[in-house]
Amino acid sequence: MLHKNLKPFPEHFLWGASTSAYQVEGAALEDGKGPSCQDVKEIPEGTADLSVSVDHYHHYKEDIALMAEMGFKSYRFSISWTRV
Repeated sequence: MLHKNLKPFPEHFLWGASTSAYQVEGAALEDGKGPSCQDVKEIPEGTADLSVSVDHYHHYKEDIALMAEMGFKSYRFSISWTRV
């Protein structure tokens, strides 16, 4: 089987998570956020836009606590340019 040939991860490998602002952020109309090209594009019927998503903007502390609980040691995230 293929998995028997896999090498173990290095001892100091950093397990972690990553997120994309557009996919998780939410809070589309808060704190002076301006519209981005993603915010003004046409949303096809029967699909959802990501203006609310998982609302990481308001729940980042809980989200990061969950990552720590899972043993993650790193977190890569993006910030929407329209918030900078």
